[in-house]
Amino acid sequence: MFIRLGRLAHARRRVILIAAALFMVLAGAWGGGVFGAMSTGGLEPPNAESSRASELLESHFGHQPGDRDTVALYTDPTGELTVDDPAFEQAVTAALDRLPESEVLSWTGYWSPGLTEEERAAYVSGDGSATIATLTLNGADTTERLESYGEIEQAVRADDGRLETYLAGGPTSLHHLQAEAQRSLAAAQLISLPILLVLLLITFRGLVAAALPVALGIMAILGSMALLRWLTHVTEISIFALEITMLLGLGLAIDYGLFIVTRFRGELDRHGGDVGAALAATVNTTGRTVAFSGLVVVIGLCGLLFFPQPISQSFAWAGITVVLFDIIAALVVLPAALAALGPRINALSPRWLRRRPGTVTREDRAWGALAASVTRRPVPWLAGGLLVLLAAAAPLFWLEPGLTNHRYLPADNEAQVVPRILDEQFAAGHAGEARLDIAISGPVEERALTDYLRSVDGIAGAHDPAVHRADTELTWVNVGYRGEVDDPRNLALVREIRALGAPAGAEAVLVGGDGSPAVSLDNNEATTGALPWALAFVGLSTLVLLFVCFRSVLVPLKAVAVAFLSLGASLGLIVWGFQEGGFQGPLDFYVVGTTDVWALAVIITIAFGLVTDYEMFLVGRVYEEYQATGDNRRAIRVGLSGTGSVITRAGLLMVVVLAAMGLSATSLFVMTIGVGLALSVVIDATLVRSVIVPAAMRLLGRANWWPGGPRSSSGRPELPEAASEPAGYV
Repeated sequence: MFIRLGRLAHARRRVILIAAALFMVLAGAWGGGVFGAMSTGGLEPPNAESSRASELLESHFGHQPGDRDTVALYTDPTGELTVDDPAFEQAVTAALDRLPESEVLSWTGYWSPGLTEEERAAYVSGDGSATIATLTLNGADTTERLESYGEIEQAVRADDGRLETYLAGGPTSLHHLQAEAQRSLAAAQLISLPILLVLLLITFRGLVAAALPVALGIMAILGSMALLRWLTHVTEISIFALEITMLLGLGLAIDYGLFIVTRFRGELDRHGGDVGAALAATVNTTGRTVAFSGLVVVIGLCGLLFFPQPISQSFAWAGITVVLFDIIAALVVLPAALAALGPRINALSPRWLRRRPGTVTREDRAWGALAASVTRRPVPWLAGGLLVLLAAAAPLFWLEPGLTNHRYLPADNEAQVVPRILDEQFAAGHAGEARLDIAISGPVEERALTDYLRSVDGIAGAHDPAVHRADTELTWVNVGYRGEVDDPRNLALVREIRALGAPAGAEAVLVGGDGSPAVSLDNNEATTGALPWALAFVGLSTLVLLFVCFRSVLVPLKAVAVAFLSLGASLGLIVWGFQEGGFQGPLDFYVVGTTDVWALAVIITIAFGLVTDYEMFLVGRVYEEYQATGDNRRAIRVGLSGTGSVITRAGLLMVVVLAAMGLSATSLFVMTIGVGLALSVVIDATLVRSVIVPAAMRLLGRANWWPGGPRSSSGRPELPEAASEPAGYV
C-alpha cells in the first residue's frame, strides 16, 4: 500500500500539488469564517445538576432586571474621596446612567432610589472609599451576555481620574480568559516563529527543505478550520479549540516533515539519484511510521470525547481534524513536492550547513556511544530511568483538583482585584457576595420553605439564604458564600445542601449557580469520572494499533506502560510547579493551590499521542533492522544511534512550539497546558526514548517480536511491506 502511495505521488505530482494549492485557497476562504461561528461557552457538563438548575431557572423566569451578571467596583485608593462626596457620586452615576439599554437591563447601586439604609450599606465599603454596582446584562444566554459585556466594558468606567474602576463576575472572567488565551497564542507565535525558522534552517540544512513542513502545517491548519466551521452547524465548538489546531497543526507537520525529508535525502543518495525509487522507499518506511504514529495521536485526542464538557469535545475535534490533515499532507502532498524537487530539495543550503552523504557527525557518535552503553548494561540504565520517572510523579499524591476561574488570571487582573477588595473592605452580606442558586420545582408550602431556608442557613459557610424569585411552579433561592469556588469548605457546602431533604410540596431541588462551587464540584466529578474510561479507551486502542504495526504483543504493552509512566512524571511536575508554586519564580503567576483537572485531562490525552509518537519512530527503525538481521541487540543499537539525532531535533522543534505557548501565557490555565505538554515531550524525547525504551527492549530480547510475522519457506521471518527496503535512516 505505502509503496503504491509513493509511486502515485511521484507519477501524479503536478496534479497533487495543484489540487493542494487549490484546496488551501478554498479552505482558507471558507475556514476564515469559523471565528464568528465559534462559542465562548461549553465549560460545564450539560447534564450536571448545576447546569440543569441554571437551565431550569433561565427557561422559566428568563433573564430579568435584578439578576446579577457583573459587579462594577469604584474606589479611591487614596481614601480621600468617599461615597458621600458629590464628585464621587457624580462620576459613578454618570458612568452607570450612560450604559445603553440595549446592553444593560438594569443596574443597582448605592444611589439607586428606593433602597433602605440597610440595603444601601450592602453597596459600600466600611470606610466609604469604595462602592459597588450590580449589573444585569442583556442576552438570552452566556454568549449574548458576553457580547453585551464587551460593548459596555469601557463605558461603565468612571471618568474621574481619582477613581479606579474594576469589573468582576462571570462575563468578566470569561472575557479576560478568552482575551488572555488569544493574546498568549499571538505572543507564542511571535516568539516561536523566529526561533523555529532558525532551527528549521539548521535542522533541514536548507531553505527549500525548511519551508516544506511550514507549508504542510499551514495546509493542515486551514483544512482543520474549514472542517471546524462545518462542525459548528452540528455541535458547539469553542473558540479556545483553535489553540489546539495551531499547536498540533504546526508541531506535527514539522515533525513528520523532518522525518520524511531526512529519509528521502538518505534514500536519494542510496538509489543514486533515482527520485522515484527513493520516494517509494521513503513512503514505504518512514511514511508508514508517520501514518501509524499520527493515528496514535488521533486515538489520544479521541479520549477527550469521553468528557462531557462541550469545550473538551471541541478540543478533540480540533485536534483530530488537524492531525488527520497533517497525515494526509505528509503522505500525499509532501511526497509530491519531493518528487517535483528531487535533488533540488538541497537547494539554497548555506555552505556551513552542507554535509556530505554518509558523514558521521559528533552527535551521531554520541548517540552511538549511548546506544552501546544502554544495550551493554540495560539493568542499571532501566532502573535509574524508572526511579527518575517515579520521583517526578510523586507530587501527584498532593493533587488538589480545581476548576479554571478568575484566580487563573494574573494577580493584577481586575477579575482578581474585585474579590480581594470585597473580602478585605466589605462586610459579610454585601451586594457583590458570591451566591449559589437553588431551584425548587413544584408548589412548595410556605412553612416548609421557611424550614428549608432555616436548615440551609444552619450549614457552615451558608449566608443569608433568601427567595430571589418565585411562583407556583418554581422557587429561586439565593445562598451567599465567601471564599473561592474550589475551596473544599464551599464544595462541602454544596454537598450538604444537596443532601437536605426537599421541602414539602417540592418535586425536585437542584443546586447550581453560574461560576459557583456547585459548577466546580460537578466539573471535578464529571472529569474524574470520565478520566478512567478515556484512559482505558486510549490505552486499549493504542495496544491494538501497535500490534497491527509491529506484529508484537510485548512492544505495544511496553509502549503504553512507559507512556503512562512518562505522563505521570510530567503531571507530577505540573502539580509541584503550579499547584505548589515550584515554577512561580521563573514564570511569575498567582499560586491558587489547586490544579485544574480539565487541564490535566487535556495534557494526558494530547501528550499520550505525542510521547508515543516519538517511540514509534525509534521502535519502527529497530523493527526494520531486526527484520533485516534477526539480531535484537544490534537492531536496538542501530535504531537508537540512527534515530537519536533526528528525533531529538524533532522534539526540540515541538518543545519550542509548546513552550512558547506556556511561557508567554499570563492565564494559568493556558500556561499549565503549554508547559505540561512541553514537559511531556522533553521527558519522552530524552529519558524515556533514549534510555528506558532501548533498555527494556534489550532485556526482553527476541520476545519483543513475539509472535512476529508470517514465516517464509526458509523459516526466517518474512519481511512486511515496511521493511522490504532496509535503510539506515529514520
